[in-house]
Amino acid sequence: MKLRNDSLLANVEGPPTELIFGDWYPALRSDLLRKGKTTTSLLLGVPLLLGRKNDGRIFAMRDLCPHRGIPLSAGWFDGEHVQCKYHGWKFEPCGGQCAEIPSLTQFDTLQAGKIFAGAYPCVEQDGYAWVYVPKPGENRAPASLPPVPELPKFGPRFTAAHLQADLPCNVDHGIIGLMDPAHGPFVHRAWWWRSAASIHEKTKHFEPIPEGFRMSPHTPSSNSAPYKLIGKPETTIDFSLPNRRFETVVARKNGEITHWFASLTTVTPVTASTCRIDVIAAWSMLTWLPIVRPVAMWFGKRFVRQDQETMMEQAEGLRFRPAMMLIDDADKPAKWYFALKQRRLSGEGEHPLPGPVELHWRS
Repeated sequence: MKLRNDSLLANVEGPPTELIFGDWYPALRSDLLRKGKTTTSLLLGVPLLLGRKNDGRIFAMRDLCPHRGIPLSAGWFDGEHVQCKYHGWKFEPCGGQCAEIPSLTQFDTLQAGKIFAGAYPCVEQDGYAWVYVPKPGENRAPASLPPVPELPKFGPRFTAAHLQADLPCNVDHGIIGLMDPAHGPFVHRAWWWRSAASIHEKTKHFEPIPEGFRMSPHTPSSNSAPYKLIGKPETTIDFSLPNRRFETVVARKNGEITHWFASLTTVTPVTASTCRIDVIAAWSMLTWLPIVRPVAMWFGKRFVRQDQETMMEQAEGLRFRPAMMLIDDADKPAKWYFALKQRRLSGEGEHPLPGPVELHWRS
């Protein structure tokens, strides 16, 4: 389910930021890719043509013909080859190799097979088409690429749901909003989640992980009503570059997991000044009851919509480039994110967490 407000998104846009290339990003829901059909998407400012071949494989091409630059999406796809509308050049879409140039004659020496349109690694995972967007000039072998992100699962039986919302801000503001621990009682104030009266002091422990940090296993907040449905659970939250927040909630009995909930939330840059939030969640409770999923989707939609509306309102102010403040301890994860991002972009520097850290805030 996708949430958006085109009229507002078109009129409000925050300042741009530097983007992290050389990683996997979710382009769109993979169930939108039908055999013999294509669709378009935009990732990190890169126009993409995505589709599914007759054999079921999905692909992602740069939506530009290398001949004259016309979008390949203006042409045709027969389930095997993408053909440009301008001069009829054909390309095998998974690798991008040119298969035919109709204008060539017996007197031409040009070999079509030596020409390639841009094609990116594309993998179907957890209901999304994940695309690896390389750094400029990067040419890595598929075997050397990092693993595709995957939602944690703790058993074969579960219910899954997806949500999506466009945000009119750059990916930095989207991510620090995603990890912000203090906005819950205000942005998500509701009878079924939290109230202003439920605010109290909290202590959380964090530890470094490669490319990110972890909120160590802990008992979920007592003022978050939905967690009570799982019993007496333990929550772990990970953030890792470039844009991923993993949350797992598990309840155990005699050491065995009895119930669990897991989510993977990503904030993906569409352009340098806009982004998109995608959520995939799965849970083991009441999988036999059909009404649970639509009810969960209704609450999830409301929750994500609250974040979306807040980011739209913030974008109004960001247009005037205000001074920004990050305070301790509630904003410490945001500081870690910016330090991790700078280290990734420059290839230099130490991890901002030298070891386990204890943070305190009220929410």
